[in-house]
Amino acid sequence: MGFVAESNGKSGFRCLVRRKRVDSIHSKSSDTGHHQLAKELSILHLIAIGVGSTIGAGVYILVGTVAREHSGPALAFSFLIAGIAAALSAFCYAELASRCPSAGSAYHYSYICVGEGLAWIIGWALILEYTIGGSAVARGISPNLALLFGGPDSLPAFMARHSVPGLGIVVDPCAAILVFVVTGLLCVGIKESTFVQSIVTTANICAMIFVILAGGYLGFKSGWVGYKLSTGYFPFGVDGMLAGASTVFFSYIGFDSVASTAEEVKNPQRDLPLGIGAALSICCMLYMLVSAVIVGLVPYYAMDPDTPISSAFASHGIQWAAYIITVGAVTALCSTLMGSLLPQPRILMAMARDGLLPSFFSEVNTSTQVPVKSTLLTGLIAATLAFSMDVEQLAGMVSVGTLLAFTMVAISVLILRYVPPDEVPLPSSLQVAIDSVSLRYSNIIETEETDVEVSNGQTGVSGKKNKFLPQKGEISAEYPLIAKVAAQALFNEKKRRKIAGWTIMLTCVGALILTYSASNLGIPSYFRLTVCGIGGLLLLFGLGVLTYIEQDDTRHNFGHTGGFICPWVPLLPILSILINMYLLLNLGVDTWMRVSIWLLIGVFVYVIYGRTHSSLQHAVYVPASHVDEIYQSSVESFPSE
Repeated sequence: MGFVAESNGKSGFRCLVRRKRVDSIHSKSSDTGHHQLAKELSILHLIAIGVGSTIGAGVYILVGTVAREHSGPALAFSFLIAGIAAALSAFCYAELASRCPSAGSAYHYSYICVGEGLAWIIGWALILEYTIGGSAVARGISPNLALLFGGPDSLPAFMARHSVPGLGIVVDPCAAILVFVVTGLLCVGIKESTFVQSIVTTANICAMIFVILAGGYLGFKSGWVGYKLSTGYFPFGVDGMLAGASTVFFSYIGFDSVASTAEEVKNPQRDLPLGIGAALSICCMLYMLVSAVIVGLVPYYAMDPDTPISSAFASHGIQWAAYIITVGAVTALCSTLMGSLLPQPRILMAMARDGLLPSFFSEVNTSTQVPVKSTLLTGLIAATLAFSMDVEQLAGMVSVGTLLAFTMVAISVLILRYVPPDEVPLPSSLQVAIDSVSLRYSNIIETEETDVEVSNGQTGVSGKKNKFLPQKGEISAEYPLIAKVAAQALFNEKKRRKIAGWTIMLTCVGALILTYSASNLGIPSYFRLTVCGIGGLLLLFGLGVLTYIEQDDTRHNFGHTGGFICPWVPLLPILSILINMYLLLNLGVDTWMRVSIWLLIGVFVYVIYGRTHSSLQHAVYVPASHVDEIYQSSVESFPSE
């Protein structure tokens, strides 16, 4: 079947659904507009980034709050269930990261699989996530750092927090200084900054291992009093344990930072999936062991919600353990700060490369091979927020960006498997080659439609056999049965893609209806159950249809092959969508109001700038199966190049 190359529209719905192609050998060889990032990272570097970005100081506080209010002695099971839920997203990230190893993470995958409009929303939300997240982490370092020096007021005057009279704000110079230090380190180079992050992360892990070993010794010595309670192992029931799992789920956020460094990995097809999986596994194991030890040392109802680990050791006469735990908290925060500031310049760079942001953000320093300008701007904004604002009240906005990204990555896996892009954009500079190949296929179709007589292997209007392509006119004339079977197969494939596309959309709608009605307790019970049933039926229908129909054969050649393949598709991505949507809808109205304002600003920026400056603005879309032929034709037309 022939094709007609289609130029992308400049306005309307078309610009929202236009999709870019996976970076390939052709695009890289012809792309001289920007320098590439340094390929310096190995699997050990990725594990350090993943673990360092994930394990923050929250675990040193979270165990007390969740145990007291939700899980009780079953806290370790809450961490296990949350880890399994996070692993669903990690599997999806692993496949897309190995297939599409370029900077941009979830933004990059959404642009390839879904379209420019939603990709912009994801990228804009990730900018907010990393900015607020980095500022909040930096703001939390100074109180913990002060504890090492004797108390809240023990820091030097130039680093201590001060209240500004008349303005009602508390400035934190220490937080701003730390952000600038980390920013400078990130500008030096990816290998150097990752080495430092590895050292800091190792110190944090050593503190957690101390808690596990020393706490385990005390537990065996005292008889694990926390587990010998009349209330049993599940004082709040299974529901309480699951509620605890939904709370501690956010302690696993951070492994997606690994995906943002995909372009800097030496062997992305092998190392990215292993790095993501190993980092998440290490975090889950450490979380479970620490929580299992602490809830055994002290009854859950007697835990200090602010300093649960230190107070647990103090109750057994080991007050000095507080210093080691504080060191662990400080190093955890420092490592998380690096993990928060590392991805954002790469997100900005990816969006600028695609033309959605000014080219200022896409410039890579030729010496350090790092997007220095983007990194400096990121650090400046994060330092300003950390210095002048108490961003804790905005911390919920961080979770929105992460969960939106997790949801979109799972949807992208379904699209990649069932309806991968069958048209890809090429630069208008290849218009001559595109027209040449298009003409060949048009001649073939014309030959078939006019039923030109074929004799002695000659076909086409000119009567000469095309030396580049097999002549379908010959096939239809000499082998009518083969032509009929081929036409039927093409019709069936189009039908399959249409069914799969609508089913994926209905599945997402069903997940949204189910999670909204399940989490909105204000709806009358009978109506709530009815809506839940409708959403559940749509979800089960989608799962059944996607399980029954075949996945697209072209998925095997999509992107960079030979990497990780997500198992249990479509079940695993659908479960990931369901969990992430449920968590999104339970973040609270205030959080969504703040995020909506930011997203509306993003829509305005896209309409004013991104839509009209997109690199796909003048791209020509061609069938994916003809790309190599077009490039070959281009080379033959200009052999000197």
